[in-house]
Amino acid sequence: MIDEVCADCKKEMVGNVDAFKRALAKIRTGRANLAMLDGIRVDYYGTLTPLNQVAALAVPDPRLITIKPWEKNMVAEIDKMIRASDLGLQPQSDGEIVRVPIPPLTEERRRDLVKTAKGKAEEAKVAIRASRRDANEMVKQLQKDGDVPEDDAKKGLKRIQDETDASIKQVDEILAVKEKEILEF
Repeated sequence: MIDEVCADCKKEMVGNVDAFKRALAKIRTGRANLAMLDGIRVDYYGTLTPLNQVAALAVPDPRLITIKPWEKNMVAEIDKMIRASDLGLQPQSDGEIVRVPIPPLTEERRRDLVKTAKGKAEEAKVAIRASRRDANEMVKQLQKDGDVPEDDAKKGLKRIQDETDASIKQVDEILAVKEKEILEF
């Protein structure tokens, strides 16, 4: 019983850390990164479709993303949606390919991005702690119902806390790497 609760808790916490990694991938660092465009959807015959499903994306150099739509009529739509996004990018198109130059970040923008990353880290930590709280409640309920002895319940609570500490440490390490990446010139 306790093992199942601990395994479920660990699985949830790993999921929280993965969600945090995905959220950080969307934050600009001054270098071209295809994950920046993951949130952009274009109108493809009346359906909002992810950009990578209507075009080939590439990073030919660290400061440029190229987008080659499979249909030429999508160039204007892709350009419009990138401009409308909150990424602050100015795409250029030649009728066949959309080029998205990645401008260098200003110091102020870098600080804002670090704040955003720290906010995402805090959200991830809150989600991890919520998983811990739920698992702890389950263990305490099992003990109260008499399904597990007190010693096993204490061991289970300790395992859950250890997993929580490890997950939060992992979030902090990922944040430190991203912060360094953002502040790097």
